[in-house]
Amino acid sequence: MMDVPTTEPLEIREHIVEFVSDSGEGAQTAGQLFASVCARSGAGVWTVEIIPAEIEPPVRSRAGASGIRIRFGSEEVTNMGDEADLVVAFNEQVLYSRIDQGALREGTVVVIDDVWATHRDESVKAAYNAAMEDFAERGYDVRPMPLDKETAKLTENTRRGKNVWVVGMLAAWYSMDLAPFEDEVARIFNRKRKGQAVIDANHKMLRAGHAWGQKNLPVRLRVPVEAAPKPKVVMNGNTAVAMGCMAAGIEVCSMYPITPATSASHYLAAAFDQAGGFVHQAEDEIAAVAFAIGASYAGKTAVTITSGPGMALKTELIGLAVMGEIPLVIVDVQRGGPSTGLPTKVEQGDLLHAVYGHPGDAPKVVLAPSTIEECFHYMVTARKLAETFRTPVIVLTDANLATGQAPFDYPELSEDWLSPPIDQSPWSGSTRPYEWDDKTGISPRPIPGQEGGQFVLTGLAHNEKSHIAYESALNQHAMEMRSRKMAALRASLKPPPVVGGDDGDLLIVGWGSTRGAIEEAVHTMRAEGVKVSSAHLRFLAPMEPGLTEIFARFGKVMTVEINYSDGDAIDIDQEGRRRSQLAIMLRSATLVDVESWSRVPGQPLPPSMIIGAIRDALSEDA
Repeated sequence: MMDVPTTEPLEIREHIVEFVSDSGEGAQTAGQLFASVCARSGAGVWTVEIIPAEIEPPVRSRAGASGIRIRFGSEEVTNMGDEADLVVAFNEQVLYSRIDQGALREGTVVVIDDVWATHRDESVKAAYNAAMEDFAERGYDVRPMPLDKETAKLTENTRRGKNVWVVGMLAAWYSMDLAPFEDEVARIFNRKRKGQAVIDANHKMLRAGHAWGQKNLPVRLRVPVEAAPKPKVVMNGNTAVAMGCMAAGIEVCSMYPITPATSASHYLAAAFDQAGGFVHQAEDEIAAVAFAIGASYAGKTAVTITSGPGMALKTELIGLAVMGEIPLVIVDVQRGGPSTGLPTKVEQGDLLHAVYGHPGDAPKVVLAPSTIEECFHYMVTARKLAETFRTPVIVLTDANLATGQAPFDYPELSEDWLSPPIDQSPWSGSTRPYEWDDKTGISPRPIPGQEGGQFVLTGLAHNEKSHIAYESALNQHAMEMRSRKMAALRASLKPPPVVGGDDGDLLIVGWGSTRGAIEEAVHTMRAEGVKVSSAHLRFLAPMEPGLTEIFARFGKVMTVEINYSDGDAIDIDQEGRRRSQLAIMLRSATLVDVESWSRVPGQPLPPSMIIGAIRDALSEDA
């Protein structure tokens, strides 16, 4: 930003803004409000929530930082970007948490509440003053502002109003009309069933911040946007998953609360009954998947939604669904691990568990949406695949998709997405419950209640009549039929599209929420003349076809992932070094020497970090 008075707003193509505060001060709510209005106005938007690991962290601490990052611009935005352009911090200590994460750069504008400069506690005042000097030495453009003082003119509890005042101030800073913000405030508090008095109070706070900004900000900015040609919706990935469940005709969600998946069930609990469904909150993760399997066995294909620790507990019963060939949809919103790990942070650490984490051979379908829009549509796909192939389907999202907001085209709903009515016509007496088709491995699905369709479900090895059987040839045949379903599905898939050139020096392969950052990095490097391309996988089991042929057209193939692999820090045994999870699978599937680059920073990968990885990979061959 230029600290030069001007009458006309300075036009920019995009900006990255962060709100950061103590937990409970509403920074996330303020950021979501700001992002939602930006998206509805036609801007491209991507958000990343900043969530502390503790439920009630200490105030004025780095560990207690809570907030949100909003990247918005004139064009489509697909990832969180690099360093922030503007950070609004409610105190100096929470700002340090963002500095520790590398979220600021020299020149970043730092708006910070000046209430601490005159605090009655001398130690607080000293910490604030020392931080101001430190921030200036780091090259930040520090702007102390009377956030608390101005808010106190309208409310006694400034912790409950400062966030909305800041949104009004930013609306003035970015030359945005205040009316859409007022509408969004009313919508948010109406949804929360707050009274008109609460809405009116927040409208006053919003207008006060806007008026202060118009009077006191020397430089105003403007991000030009055009109205979208098609209607847009704005939501996060968990809401998209929940709405996708309803769009798919799923009628039962059975889950146990777990971060960061819980908000999907919250949305379903509020709206599922309108689509004929209901949410069952089980007593634990095991009971949740057992309930879902029971509902699916009875003809109502169910979904259970969880995260990594819950997947560990569900493992045995998912194996039962594979053996019993019961349709089931499982959503795994990945987070940092192992064990409790980083419950509020992003990671792609569950891929190998989803594909291989069961006793014996338990083939199942594993999908990984790469955008919030795909979180919606893949629920329809998952339900259809589960019923067609009589198998569990695992949908791997992550904390980045789950809590981030982005706009996408309003879906054109179709009745074809819905599950067909339960078939209760008489079952042919000569048809067996596991009458596997020799070409596809698929068998008819008997539903309890069908005349002549009764059979005893077992998790033991069984024959086509579902009778327990241990014969060697039969066990081999049954496993072949369950695997053949995966081969039949793979035969219907297309190779993944390649972004950039069809050949070159380096191919980056990714999966899940890294797509936007990878593709931005590839476009940046190609603009410099570097022959790098990318491919992003959505089907991970069975894996998409044509990969060996695609890989052969590039000098080097490397995955980029948010899970652990041994890098330069581990120099003991290069031959036995651990690779990232997709790289392991690709090396096995293609017999190509796929390299891996991965990090586990607890936050999404910025494009600049991937650009650095691309430069390093190519410099090794120079």
